[in-house]
Formats: sequence, C-alpha cells, structure tokens
Amino acid sequence: MILIAESGSTKCDWVAINSDGSEHTRFSTMGFNPYFHSASFIEGELGENEAIIKLRTKIAFVYFYGAGASSEGLQDIVKDGLTKVFVKANVRVDHDLLASAYSTYTGEPAITCIIGTGSNSCYFDGNEVSEVLPSLAYILGDEGSASYIGKRLVSDFLYKKLPQEMADDFFNTYHLDKDEIITSVYNKPNANVYLASFSRFAGKHMHTAYVQEIIREGFSKFADIHIACFDNCREVPVHFVGSVGSIFQDILLEVLEERGMKLGQILRKPVDGLIKYHLEYLRVLDVYQKQT
Repeated sequence: MILIAESGSTKCDWVAINSDGSEHTRFSTMGFNPYFHSASFIEGELGENEAIIKLRTKIAFVYFYGAGASSEGLQDIVKDGLTKVFVKANVRVDHDLLASAYSTYTGEPAITCIIGTGSNSCYFDGNEVSEVLPSLAYILGDEGSASYIGKRLVSDFLYKKLPQEMADDFFNTYHLDKDEIITSVYNKPNANVYLASFSRFAGKHMHTAYVQEIIREGFSKFADIHIACFDNCREVPVHFVGSVGSIFQDILLEVLEERGMKLGQILRKPVDGLIKYHLEYLRVLDVYQKQT
C-alpha cells in the first residue's frame, strides 16, 4: 500500500491507498513539525497509534508533506522518525507548501497559499514550486493565520482591549490569567499551536466588528506581503488551503478583490486533492507496481 500524509502543525491527515487506487483507510494524528518535534518524538507518537500499528508493515511508500519541512535537514528529522515506524517503506518527506500546490492544481499555473495554523505562499506552474518570500513562523510572521489571530486575541484580552462581552466570554471559556498564558507561550512546547487554538473563539464571534477587523487586518497583511510579492499576482488565480481561509472566506474574497486579485479554490483540507494529484499526475501506482 501507499500512505499519503498531509501535516500542519496542529493535525496530520493520513490516507492509505491500495494497489488498485482504491482507498483503504484514513485517519488523523497530531501534527508534526521538525522545528518543534524530534525524530524520536515522531517515532514514539506514531508507534503507539492503533491505525499505524495495523499498517506499518504493509506500507511500501510513504509520501509525507509537513509544516516546517522546508529544507533537507528539517525533512531528515521527519524522515528518520517515519522510517523507524514504517520499516519496509520508501519514505519521502517534503514541505506542506508543495502539498498545497499539488492539491489545488487544475492544470494551469497559480499562486497557492496556506492559511491554517501558520501561513505561507508559493507559485506553481505544474512542474516546479517557487517561493519569493519565506514564512517567518508564528513569532515574526504567519500573517492572517490561526496563530496570528490567537496571538492578537490573547494580547488584547490581557491588555483589556477586547469588547466587554467578548472579554467576559473569553474568561468564562478558558479561565486563564496572565501567568498561565505567559507560561504556555514562553515556557511550554508548541506555543504556535497553543496560540492557534484561540482562533476557534474568533470563529465563535466571527460576526462581531472586532473579529471582522482583526481578520481583515491579518488577511490584508498576508496579501500585501505574501501574494503581492509575485509579479503575476493579478494574472493567475490565487488558491487557498487551510481552516482559517475557509472559515473567513467572505473577508478573504473582499481583500483580494480590493487588490485586483482573483480568488481560486479554497480547500479546508488538502488531502483529497493531494491524493488525486499523486494518482493522476505523479502516477505513483505505476512506481509502486514496478517496485513490488
């Protein structure tokens, strides 16, 4: 079997494909990011997963696309963890940006963006992915993302700048004080995922003027930095992958239209499009059948 995985920093979607192209099973685990997770951590987490245990010796190829896996060194961290779990498999690891480009490809060049836990963008011509500007992660960048939104909500809560009704609901929902928040952000692992978790609260209050404004501000920064950097940004469609772009797509459309940019597809989860690309364009089953 072939196993295709698409991992953000929060969650990873896995789909096992039979040799005839039919779907064997799909499941989700926590997300793995080599900036925050070691090979031994990845091995330990997956080695205890029931779905993985059932599949681990039956998988011939693993195609893993993950947040943070943007260089050979970072990819090797993930690959080392995976090869110790899938002991009979040929493991390939690449960036989640490539997965987003594959999953939204319709046969024509396009700009593809991720707005989920973090944010990023690339241009895909059908053969090669190219980036103009890097993603600077949750401290310096990730404009418009769930971690960006969560960071703004938390700081405004602590600065007493949230509208009173929202501030009361925030406290009643999370029961957090400054010390707990500071400890979670600065002293505990996965601060980006922690901050991103508060974006659900923004979704709950998505029709308020306050939330609409911070979403618009984040999307505007993202468009001006990560889309406008491409010379042909007003000539090709701009696709989006990720939960935040999907939930707040009305604001996203307005932001792009204001800049003369053309909104393409919006996919909350890229894994289905990723499977299609692997089967139809990469023809991974042909490779599988030749080597088994």
